[in-house]
Amino acid sequence: MVYREFQELKLSGLGLGMMRLPVLDGDDGRVDEAAAAEMIDYAYHNGINYFDTAWGYHDGNSELVAGKYLSRYPRDSYYLASKFPGYDLSNMDKVEEIFERQLEKCRTPYFDFYLFHNVYEGNIDAYLDPQYGILEYLLKQKENGRIRHLGFSAHGSVEVIQRFLDAYGKHMEFCQLQLNYMDWHFQNAQEKVALMNKAGIPVWVMEPLRGGKLAQASGELAAFMQSARPEETVPGWAFRFLQSVPGVTMVLSGMSNMEQLKANIATYETDEPLVGDEFEGLVERMDEETRKAGLPCTACHYCTSHCPKGLPIPELISLYNEHKATGGGFIAPMAVGSMPEEKRPANCIGCRGCEQVCPQQIKISEMMKEFSAMIGM
Repeated sequence: MVYREFQELKLSGLGLGMMRLPVLDGDDGRVDEAAAAEMIDYAYHNGINYFDTAWGYHDGNSELVAGKYLSRYPRDSYYLASKFPGYDLSNMDKVEEIFERQLEKCRTPYFDFYLFHNVYEGNIDAYLDPQYGILEYLLKQKENGRIRHLGFSAHGSVEVIQRFLDAYGKHMEFCQLQLNYMDWHFQNAQEKVALMNKAGIPVWVMEPLRGGKLAQASGELAAFMQSARPEETVPGWAFRFLQSVPGVTMVLSGMSNMEQLKANIATYETDEPLVGDEFEGLVERMDEETRKAGLPCTACHYCTSHCPKGLPIPELISLYNEHKATGGGFIAPMAVGSMPEEKRPANCIGCRGCEQVCPQQIKISEMMKEFSAMIGM
């Protein structure tokens, strides 16, 4: 395992993200605990020492699983991260209540790493509003040893991130960004990394494989990979890209099965950053594919808990992208037609509740209207 230095710590270069644990019957809220426990054990015994969970992952069950199975190991033998769920504005006045409950769920007296979760346009004002006392409370927990390192994750624009740094930057020890070769230009990840480097803040990576989208390649992109590094796997290219980016300390991957976990750990047995024209060649070809692609959903499922109609939004976006990318076809209409009528895009009421918590800032209600018109459902 490749390790990175962070202050006095030695962190595994690859961390286990616990947002996409294996689930039962396709239900994101029902973690397959037997499979998850096996993965946690394998990760722990094969060099991973950083585990990342959050209040909202798996409808609140990720923290419970993390606590149940990591607590079997000595507490000083791994690093545990969780987050304050400010992506939901209704939580802003509950920082103490939520933090205390998180410690209980994770069966731990402290968090090694704790984050302001998802700083973006929809919550920056509330995060910075002194009436909620969020920063004050978290700094107090750090003083008391219940938070060892404080940071933030961000899906917002460069301007929003800069505003957060202007207010709280002196207290931030790390920043978690959506970073991969698809988003290097598509979501201004390059500029965000440069901002962190300038501020002297180490970068933590989320979505290294873009929700699994970068686990496969085709066309010119696949040909380029095969020509430049025929021995490298397609997911391996995504990790080698990140090994090439200055300031990256931690790469979190939300692996959902043992096969993915073993493959990614194998990749992180070595540090092999891209060289020569590999970096720019990869980005250029991905940029071209992105221009032809659809909406940038990562299936985080934040939206589903805020949909009064209970629509399977990530699945519908995936089918919408499929329909757009193929110029029609039968797959999306067939899949939607197999859903209960109340789960189809025509049932979206346009309340935009989902959009308020979408890290990718997707105009979901507009997509639903368009998709419904496209397939007649």
